[in-house]
Amino acid sequence: MELTKIRNYSDDELKVEEAKAGEQLFRIRFQAKLGQNEGIKKLRELRKDIARIKTIARERALAIHGATPVAVSAAPAKAKKTKKEAK
Repeated sequence: MELTKIRNYSDDELKVEEAKAGEQLFRIRFQAKLGQNEGIKKLRELRKDIARIKTIARERALAIHGATPVAVSAAPAKAKKTKKEAK
């Protein structure tokens, strides 16, 4: 699942998608324990999708996405004087 697609989901849709991915992850793990090896690649993708969904949800909870960085000040930068201008 692409990050832009995940960002376009609402909070409720994120919860639903996380639940779906968690259910699929459980089923694939269960199948792997039974000896079926078809879902190994899908297992990795689902874990990454769940991590992406949780990251976006946390960003929204903290209001991080779209905010200005804390380290950058709003004041205009001062021009540095060169050695020639100082003399």
